[in-house]
Amino acid sequence: MTVYEILDKKRRALALAAEEISFVTKAYTKGELPDYQMAAFLMAVAINGMDDAETAALTKCMAYSGEVADLSPIKGIKVDKHSSGGVGDKTSPVVGAIAAACGVPVAKMSGRSLGFTGGTLDKLESIPGYRTALSREEFFAAVNAVGVSIVGQTGNLAPADKKIYALRDVTATVESIPLIAASIMSKKIAGGADAILLDVKVGSGAFMKDAERARALARQMVAIGESFGRKTAAMLTQMNQPLGRNIGTALEVAEMVGVLKNEVQGDLTELCILLAGAMLALAGKGTADECQKMAKDALLSGAAFAKFRAMVGAQGGDVRVADDPKLLPQAKYCAEVKAERAGYVGAFVTDKIGLAAVALGAGRETKQSEIDYAAGIRLAVKQGERVDGGDVLAWLYSSDEARLRRGLSTITDTILIQEEKPARLPLVLGQIQEGET
Repeated sequence: MTVYEILDKKRRALALAAEEISFVTKAYTKGELPDYQMAAFLMAVAINGMDDAETAALTKCMAYSGEVADLSPIKGIKVDKHSSGGVGDKTSPVVGAIAAACGVPVAKMSGRSLGFTGGTLDKLESIPGYRTALSREEFFAAVNAVGVSIVGQTGNLAPADKKIYALRDVTATVESIPLIAASIMSKKIAGGADAILLDVKVGSGAFMKDAERARALARQMVAIGESFGRKTAAMLTQMNQPLGRNIGTALEVAEMVGVLKNEVQGDLTELCILLAGAMLALAGKGTADECQKMAKDALLSGAAFAKFRAMVGAQGGDVRVADDPKLLPQAKYCAEVKAERAGYVGAFVTDKIGLAAVALGAGRETKQSEIDYAAGIRLAVKQGERVDGGDVLAWLYSSDEARLRRGLSTITDTILIQEEKPARLPLVLGQIQEGET
Protein backbone atom coordinates (compact mmCIF):
# COMPACT_ATOMS: atom_id res chain seq x y z
CA MET A 1 0.00 0.00 0.00
CA THR A 2 1.38 3.42 -1.00
CA VAL A 3 -0.01 6.92 -0.76
CA TYR A 4 0.19 7.19 -4.54
CA GLU A 5 -2.04 4.13 -4.97
CA ILE A 6 -4.57 5.48 -2.49
CA LEU A 7 -4.67 8.89 -4.19
CA ASP A 8 -5.07 7.29 -7.61
CA LYS A 9 -7.89 5.09 -6.35
CA LYS A 10 -9.82 8.03 -4.86
CA ARG A 11 -9.16 10.13 -7.96
CA ARG A 12 -11.00 7.43 -9.93
CA ALA A 13 -13.95 7.71 -7.50
CA LEU A 14 -13.40 4.24 -6.02
CA ALA A 15 -14.27 3.49 -2.40
CA LEU A 16 -11.30 3.25 -0.05
CA ALA A 17 -10.85 0.51 2.53
CA ALA A 18 -10.71 1.51 6.20
CA GLU A 19 -7.03 0.50 6.28
CA GLU A 20 -6.23 2.89 3.42
CA ILE A 21 -8.01 5.81 5.09
CA SER A 22 -6.24 5.01 8.37
CA PHE A 23 -2.87 4.88 6.61
CA VAL A 24 -3.26 8.37 5.13
CA THR A 25 -4.78 9.95 8.25
CA LYS A 26 -2.23 8.58 10.70
CA ALA A 27 0.71 9.43 8.44
CA TYR A 28 -0.45 13.03 8.06
CA THR A 29 -1.16 13.48 11.78
CA LYS A 30 2.35 12.21 12.61
CA GLY A 31 3.93 14.58 10.09
CA GLU A 32 5.02 11.72 7.82
CA LEU A 33 2.84 12.81 4.90
CA PRO A 34 3.49 16.17 3.18
CA ASP A 35 0.78 18.79 2.85
CA TYR A 36 0.69 18.46 -0.94
CA GLN A 37 -0.29 14.79 -0.81
CA MET A 38 -2.91 15.31 1.91
CA ALA A 39 -4.28 18.25 -0.08
CA ALA A 40 -4.61 15.94 -3.11
CA PHE A 41 -6.45 13.40 -0.96
CA LEU A 42 -8.86 16.04 0.40
CA MET A 43 -9.56 17.43 -3.08
CA ALA A 44 -10.27 13.93 -4.41
CA VAL A 45 -12.74 13.41 -1.56
CA ALA A 46 -14.31 16.83 -2.12
CA ILE A 47 -14.87 16.06 -5.82
CA ASN A 48 -15.81 12.36 -5.65
CA GLY A 49 -17.29 12.06 -2.16
CA MET A 50 -17.21 9.20 0.32
CA ASP A 51 -19.80 6.55 1.13
CA ASP A 52 -21.02 5.98 4.70
CA ALA A 53 -18.43 3.28 5.42
CA GLU A 54 -15.56 5.50 4.25
CA THR A 55 -16.84 8.48 6.23
CA ALA A 56 -17.21 6.35 9.38
CA ALA A 57 -13.64 5.07 8.92
CA LEU A 58 -12.29 8.62 8.58
CA THR A 59 -14.29 9.68 11.65
CA LYS A 60 -12.86 6.80 13.68
CA CYS A 61 -9.28 7.67 12.72
CA MET A 62 -9.74 11.29 13.75
CA ALA A 63 -11.76 10.53 16.92
CA TYR A 64 -9.12 8.14 18.25
CA SER A 65 -6.10 10.19 17.19
CA GLY A 66 -5.86 11.70 20.67
CA GLU A 67 -7.63 11.73 24.01
CA VAL A 68 -11.07 10.09 24.20
CA ALA A 69 -13.16 11.24 27.17
CA ASP A 70 -14.38 8.57 29.58
CA LEU A 71 -17.58 9.94 31.11
CA SER A 72 -18.38 6.77 33.07
CA PRO A 73 -17.86 8.53 36.46
CA ILE A 74 -20.92 10.64 35.58
CA LYS A 75 -24.17 8.89 36.49
CA GLY A 76 -26.90 8.36 33.90
CA ILE A 77 -27.17 8.54 30.13
CA LYS A 78 -25.11 11.48 28.93
CA VAL A 79 -26.57 13.35 25.96
CA ASP A 80 -24.50 15.87 23.98
CA LYS A 81 -25.98 18.51 21.70
CA HIS A 82 -24.12 20.08 18.79
CA SER A 83 -25.14 23.05 16.66
CA SER A 84 -23.57 23.74 13.31
CA GLY A 85 -23.66 27.41 14.28
CA GLY A 86 -25.61 30.51 13.37
CA VAL A 87 -26.22 34.15 14.24
CA GLY A 88 -27.67 34.54 17.72
CA ASP A 89 -27.60 30.79 18.40
CA LYS A 90 -27.49 30.63 22.18
CA THR A 91 -29.43 27.44 22.90
CA SER A 92 -26.81 25.20 24.55
CA PRO A 93 -26.83 26.65 28.11
CA VAL A 94 -30.64 26.87 28.13
CA VAL A 95 -31.15 23.40 26.66
CA GLY A 96 -28.54 21.93 29.00
CA ALA A 97 -30.28 23.45 32.03
CA ILE A 98 -33.68 22.12 30.92
CA ALA A 99 -32.29 18.61 30.34
CA ALA A 100 -30.54 18.64 33.71
CA ALA A 101 -33.76 19.73 35.42
CA CYS A 102 -35.40 16.63 33.89
CA GLY A 103 -32.72 14.29 35.19
CA VAL A 104 -30.52 13.98 32.09
CA PRO A 105 -26.84 14.84 32.77
CA VAL A 106 -25.22 17.19 30.28
CA ALA A 107 -21.41 17.10 30.18
CA LYS A 108 -20.69 19.42 27.28
CA MET A 109 -17.40 20.47 25.73
CA SER A 110 -17.90 23.55 23.56
CA GLY A 111 -15.85 25.78 21.31
CA ARG A 112 -15.12 29.45 20.76
CA SER A 113 -16.28 31.83 18.08
CA LEU A 114 -14.53 32.56 14.82
CA GLY A 115 -16.31 34.70 12.27
CA PHE A 116 -20.00 35.47 12.61
CA THR A 117 -21.08 32.32 14.50
CA GLY A 118 -20.64 32.95 18.22
CA GLY A 119 -18.98 30.44 20.54
CA THR A 120 -20.74 29.21 23.67
CA LEU A 121 -17.58 29.52 25.77
CA ASP A 122 -17.15 33.21 24.92
CA LYS A 123 -20.76 33.88 25.88
CA LEU A 124 -20.45 32.17 29.24
CA GLU A 125 -17.12 33.88 29.93
CA SER A 126 -18.90 37.24 29.73
CA ILE A 127 -20.26 36.26 33.18
CA PRO A 128 -17.66 37.58 35.65
CA GLY A 129 -15.64 34.74 37.13
CA TYR A 130 -17.12 31.92 35.02
CA ARG A 131 -14.46 29.24 34.43
CA THR A 132 -14.54 27.19 31.24
CA ALA A 133 -11.27 25.39 32.02
CA LEU A 134 -11.97 22.76 34.67
CA SER A 135 -9.91 19.75 35.63
CA ARG A 136 -11.35 16.33 34.78
CA GLU A 137 -12.28 15.82 38.43
CA GLU A 138 -13.92 19.25 38.71
CA PHE A 139 -15.88 18.65 35.50
CA PHE A 140 -17.25 15.30 36.68
CA ALA A 141 -18.03 16.67 40.14
CA ALA A 142 -19.94 19.63 38.63
CA VAL A 143 -22.06 17.38 36.40
CA ASN A 144 -22.82 14.94 39.21
CA ALA A 145 -23.71 17.75 41.63
CA VAL A 146 -25.60 20.11 39.32
CA GLY A 147 -26.53 17.98 36.32
CA VAL A 148 -24.93 20.25 33.73
CA SER A 149 -21.48 21.67 33.01
CA ILE A 150 -20.16 23.43 29.90
CA VAL A 151 -16.40 23.59 29.51
CA GLY A 152 -13.78 24.06 26.82
CA GLN A 153 -12.46 21.21 24.70
CA THR A 154 -9.19 19.67 25.78
CA GLY A 155 -6.17 20.44 23.63
CA ASN A 156 -5.71 16.80 22.65
CA LEU A 157 -9.29 16.06 21.55
CA ALA A 158 -9.23 14.73 17.96
CA PRO A 159 -5.86 16.33 17.02
CA ALA A 160 -6.04 14.77 13.53
CA ASP A 161 -9.18 16.79 12.85
CA LYS A 162 -7.47 20.03 13.93
CA LYS A 163 -4.54 19.42 11.58
CA ILE A 164 -6.70 18.29 8.66
CA TYR A 165 -9.16 21.16 9.08
CA ALA A 166 -6.35 23.72 8.94
CA LEU A 167 -5.39 22.28 5.53
CA ARG A 168 -9.01 22.13 4.33
CA ASP A 169 -9.35 25.81 5.20
CA VAL A 170 -6.70 26.78 2.63
CA THR A 171 -7.44 24.21 -0.09
CA ALA A 172 -11.12 24.99 -0.84
CA THR A 173 -12.26 21.66 0.62
CA VAL A 174 -14.19 22.91 3.65
CA GLU A 175 -17.62 22.42 2.07
CA SER A 176 -17.29 18.68 1.40
CA ILE A 177 -20.15 16.94 3.22
CA PRO A 178 -18.17 13.77 4.16
CA LEU A 179 -15.30 15.91 5.47
CA ILE A 180 -17.68 18.14 7.47
CA ALA A 181 -19.50 15.11 8.89
CA ALA A 182 -16.27 13.36 9.90
CA SER A 183 -14.90 16.55 11.46
CA ILE A 184 -17.96 17.21 13.61
CA MET A 185 -18.61 13.61 14.59
CA SER A 186 -14.98 12.82 15.44
CA LYS A 187 -15.12 15.46 18.16
CA LYS A 188 -18.53 14.25 19.36
CA ILE A 189 -17.34 10.62 19.54
CA ALA A 190 -14.14 11.65 21.33
CA GLY A 191 -16.28 13.68 23.73
CA GLY A 192 -17.65 10.46 25.19
CA ALA A 193 -21.42 11.10 25.28
CA ASP A 194 -23.84 8.17 25.11
CA ALA A 195 -26.20 9.98 22.74
CA ILE A 196 -25.87 12.95 20.39
CA LEU A 197 -28.42 15.51 19.17
CA LEU A 198 -27.40 17.52 16.11
CA ASP A 199 -28.92 20.93 15.33
CA VAL A 200 -28.08 21.56 11.68
CA LYS A 201 -28.74 25.20 10.77
CA VAL A 202 -29.97 26.09 7.29
CA GLY A 203 -30.19 29.50 5.65
CA SER A 204 -28.50 32.84 5.09
CA GLY A 205 -27.00 32.94 8.59
CA ALA A 206 -25.69 29.37 8.54
CA PHE A 207 -22.78 27.53 6.97
CA MET A 208 -25.25 25.35 5.05
CA LYS A 209 -27.38 27.62 2.84
CA ASP A 210 -29.29 24.86 1.04
CA ALA A 211 -31.82 22.57 2.77
CA GLU A 212 -31.02 19.52 0.65
CA ARG A 213 -27.29 19.71 1.35
CA ALA A 214 -28.05 20.25 5.03
CA ARG A 215 -30.28 17.18 5.03
CA ALA A 216 -27.52 15.13 3.38
CA LEU A 217 -25.06 16.30 6.03
CA ALA A 218 -27.47 15.51 8.86
CA ARG A 219 -28.25 12.08 7.44
CA GLN A 220 -24.57 11.21 7.16
CA MET A 221 -23.79 12.40 10.70
CA VAL A 222 -26.66 10.36 12.15
CA ALA A 223 -25.40 7.31 10.23
CA ILE A 224 -21.91 7.84 11.68
CA GLY A 225 -23.27 8.13 15.21
CA GLU A 226 -25.20 4.90 14.81
CA SER A 227 -22.13 3.10 13.45
CA PHE A 228 -20.36 3.96 16.72
CA GLY A 229 -23.27 2.70 18.81
CA ARG A 230 -24.32 6.20 19.88
CA LYS A 231 -28.01 7.07 19.79
CA THR A 232 -28.09 9.99 17.35
CA ALA A 233 -30.76 12.27 15.92
CA ALA A 234 -30.73 15.53 13.96
CA MET A 235 -32.96 18.54 13.51
CA LEU A 236 -32.75 20.92 10.56
CA THR A 237 -33.59 24.40 11.85
CA GLN A 238 -33.85 27.61 9.87
CA MET A 239 -31.30 30.39 10.13
CA ASN A 240 -32.72 32.92 7.66
CA GLN A 241 -33.04 35.37 10.54
CA PRO A 242 -31.05 35.64 13.77
CA LEU A 243 -32.24 33.32 16.53
CA GLY A 244 -33.84 35.42 19.23
CA ARG A 245 -33.23 39.15 19.33
CA ASN A 246 -29.74 39.52 20.86
CA ILE A 247 -26.38 38.97 19.12
CA GLY A 248 -23.18 39.31 21.15
CA THR A 249 -21.80 37.54 24.22
CA ALA A 250 -23.24 39.41 27.24
CA LEU A 251 -26.36 40.37 25.30
CA GLU A 252 -26.99 36.71 24.52
CA VAL A 253 -26.47 35.66 28.15
CA ALA A 254 -29.06 38.25 29.14
CA GLU A 255 -31.49 36.74 26.63
CA MET A 256 -30.75 33.22 27.90
CA VAL A 257 -31.67 34.37 31.39
CA GLY A 258 -34.83 35.94 30.01
CA VAL A 259 -35.85 32.61 28.48
CA LEU A 260 -35.06 30.67 31.65
CA LYS A 261 -37.08 33.13 33.76
CA ASN A 262 -40.01 32.92 31.31
CA GLU A 263 -39.65 36.59 30.42
CA VAL A 264 -38.81 35.98 26.74
CA GLN A 265 -41.06 34.26 24.20
CA GLY A 266 -40.60 33.56 20.51
CA ASP A 267 -38.39 31.44 18.27
CA LEU A 268 -35.54 31.06 20.78
CA THR A 269 -37.78 29.72 23.55
CA GLU A 270 -39.63 27.46 21.12
CA LEU A 271 -36.43 25.96 19.74
CA CYS A 272 -34.91 25.41 23.20
CA ILE A 273 -37.95 23.39 24.24
CA LEU A 274 -37.85 21.35 21.02
CA LEU A 275 -34.13 20.59 21.37
CA ALA A 276 -34.39 19.76 25.07
CA GLY A 277 -37.34 17.47 24.41
CA ALA A 278 -35.35 15.66 21.73
CA MET A 279 -32.45 15.21 24.17
CA LEU A 280 -34.80 13.72 26.75
CA ALA A 281 -36.16 11.31 24.15
CA LEU A 282 -32.63 10.17 23.26
CA ALA A 283 -32.04 9.53 26.97
CA GLY A 284 -35.11 7.28 27.06
CA LYS A 285 -37.25 9.56 29.22
CA GLY A 286 -40.44 8.86 27.24
CA THR A 287 -42.16 9.40 23.92
CA ALA A 288 -41.44 12.50 21.85
CA ASP A 289 -44.65 14.18 23.06
CA GLU A 290 -44.02 13.26 26.69
CA CYS A 291 -40.48 14.61 26.52
CA GLN A 292 -41.61 17.89 24.94
CA LYS A 293 -44.06 18.35 27.82
CA MET A 294 -41.37 17.54 30.39
CA ALA A 295 -39.04 20.12 28.83
CA LYS A 296 -41.73 22.80 28.77
CA ASP A 297 -42.74 22.10 32.38
CA ALA A 298 -39.11 22.31 33.54
CA LEU A 299 -38.85 25.74 31.94
CA LEU A 300 -42.18 27.07 33.22
CA SER A 301 -41.63 25.81 36.77
CA GLY A 302 -38.29 27.60 37.16
CA ALA A 303 -36.42 24.29 37.64
CA ALA A 304 -34.28 24.94 34.55
CA PHE A 305 -33.40 28.44 35.76
CA ALA A 306 -32.28 26.96 39.07
CA LYS A 307 -29.98 24.53 37.21
CA PHE A 308 -28.46 27.34 35.13
CA ARG A 309 -27.86 29.41 38.26
CA ALA A 310 -26.25 26.42 39.98
CA MET A 311 -24.02 25.75 36.95
CA VAL A 312 -22.79 29.35 36.95
CA GLY A 313 -21.98 29.12 40.67
CA ALA A 314 -20.28 25.73 40.38
CA GLN A 315 -17.94 27.13 37.72
CA GLY A 316 -16.98 30.22 39.66
CA GLY A 317 -19.33 32.67 37.98
CA ASP A 318 -21.15 35.54 39.68
CA VAL A 319 -24.63 34.08 40.26
CA ARG A 320 -26.02 37.58 40.76
CA VAL A 321 -25.90 37.92 36.98
CA ALA A 322 -28.64 35.28 36.73
CA ASP A 323 -30.82 37.38 39.00
CA ASP A 324 -29.94 40.71 37.41
CA PRO A 325 -28.41 40.58 33.89
CA LYS A 326 -27.70 44.32 34.12
CA LEU A 327 -24.59 43.27 36.06
CA LEU A 328 -23.15 41.92 32.80
CA PRO A 329 -20.68 44.12 30.87
CA GLN A 330 -22.37 47.22 29.45
CA ALA A 331 -21.29 49.08 26.30
CA LYS A 332 -20.10 52.65 26.36
CA TYR A 333 -21.56 53.52 22.95
CA CYS A 334 -24.94 52.80 21.36
CA ALA A 335 -26.50 53.66 18.00
CA GLU A 336 -29.92 53.07 16.47
CA VAL A 337 -30.77 51.67 13.04
CA LYS A 338 -34.11 53.03 11.80
CA ALA A 339 -36.56 52.01 9.09
CA GLU A 340 -36.51 54.26 6.06
CA ARG A 341 -40.11 53.42 5.11
CA ALA A 342 -43.23 51.69 6.39
CA GLY A 343 -43.99 48.04 5.70
CA TYR A 344 -43.31 44.56 7.01
CA VAL A 345 -39.97 43.02 7.92
CA GLY A 346 -39.59 40.63 5.02
CA ALA A 347 -36.10 39.19 5.30
CA PHE A 348 -32.72 39.50 6.96
CA VAL A 349 -29.28 39.27 5.39
CA THR A 350 -28.36 37.21 8.40
CA ASP A 351 -24.71 36.46 7.75
CA LYS A 352 -24.05 40.16 7.16
CA ILE A 353 -25.75 40.99 10.47
CA GLY A 354 -23.37 38.53 12.08
CA LEU A 355 -20.44 40.27 10.41
CA ALA A 356 -21.73 43.60 11.75
CA ALA A 357 -21.63 42.12 15.26
CA VAL A 358 -18.02 41.06 14.64
CA ALA A 359 -17.19 44.58 13.44
CA LEU A 360 -18.60 45.93 16.70
CA GLY A 361 -16.21 43.66 18.62
CA ALA A 362 -18.64 40.86 19.54
CA GLY A 363 -16.79 38.18 17.56
CA ARG A 364 -13.34 37.24 16.33
CA GLU A 365 -11.93 38.25 12.98
CA THR A 366 -8.82 36.15 13.72
CA LYS A 367 -8.03 33.54 16.37
CA GLN A 368 -6.00 36.17 18.22
CA SER A 369 -8.77 38.78 18.37
CA GLU A 370 -10.08 39.82 21.77
CA ILE A 371 -13.84 39.93 22.27
CA ASP A 372 -15.64 42.97 23.64
CA TYR A 373 -18.19 41.27 25.91
CA ALA A 374 -20.42 44.35 25.89
CA ALA A 375 -20.58 44.63 22.09
CA GLY A 376 -23.38 43.37 19.91
CA ILE A 377 -26.77 43.97 18.35
CA ARG A 378 -30.27 43.93 19.82
CA LEU A 379 -33.04 43.56 17.27
CA ALA A 380 -36.22 45.54 17.77
CA VAL A 381 -38.04 43.56 15.08
CA LYS A 382 -38.44 40.01 13.75
CA GLN A 383 -39.59 38.71 10.41
CA GLY A 384 -43.25 39.53 9.64
CA GLU A 385 -43.57 42.46 12.07
CA ARG A 386 -45.02 45.81 10.93
CA VAL A 387 -42.93 48.99 11.10
CA ASP A 388 -43.40 52.65 10.22
CA GLY A 389 -40.78 54.92 8.73
CA GLY A 390 -38.44 56.08 11.49
CA ASP A 391 -39.11 53.10 13.76
CA VAL A 392 -36.06 51.54 15.39
CA LEU A 393 -35.04 48.27 13.75
CA ALA A 394 -32.00 47.53 15.91
CA TRP A 395 -29.64 48.93 18.52
CA LEU A 396 -25.88 48.53 18.08
CA TYR A 397 -23.47 48.46 21.04
CA SER A 398 -19.70 48.74 21.34
CA SER A 399 -17.02 49.89 23.77
CA ASP A 400 -15.15 51.52 20.89
CA GLU A 401 -16.54 54.44 18.90
CA ALA A 402 -14.64 53.52 15.73
CA ARG A 403 -15.97 49.97 15.91
CA LEU A 404 -19.48 51.34 16.34
CA ARG A 405 -19.10 53.23 13.05
CA ARG A 406 -17.83 50.05 11.36
CA GLY A 407 -20.80 48.12 12.65
CA LEU A 408 -23.22 50.77 11.39
CA SER A 409 -21.72 50.71 7.92
CA THR A 410 -21.77 46.89 7.81
CA ILE A 411 -25.38 46.48 8.92
CA THR A 412 -26.73 48.76 6.17
CA ASP A 413 -29.45 47.09 4.08
CA THR A 414 -29.54 43.90 6.13
CA ILE A 415 -33.12 44.24 7.44
CA LEU A 416 -35.37 44.33 4.40
CA ILE A 417 -38.80 46.00 4.46
CA GLN A 418 -41.56 45.02 2.02
CA GLU A 419 -45.16 46.04 1.39
CA GLU A 420 -46.85 42.65 1.89
CA LYS A 421 -46.71 40.64 5.08
CA PRO A 422 -44.47 37.62 4.42
CA ALA A 423 -45.35 34.02 5.24
CA ARG A 424 -44.00 32.84 8.59
CA LEU A 425 -40.67 31.06 8.37
CA PRO A 426 -40.89 27.48 9.72
CA LEU A 427 -38.55 26.99 12.65
CA VAL A 428 -37.87 23.28 12.00
CA LEU A 429 -37.32 22.18 8.41
CA GLY A 430 -37.04 18.48 9.12
CA GLN A 431 -35.82 15.79 11.48
CA ILE A 432 -33.76 12.64 11.09
CA GLN A 433 -34.21 10.05 13.81
CA GLU A 434 -32.18 6.96 14.65
CA GLY A 435 -32.80 4.25 12.07
CA GLU A 436 -33.97 6.65 9.33
CA THR A 437 -30.64 6.87 7.52
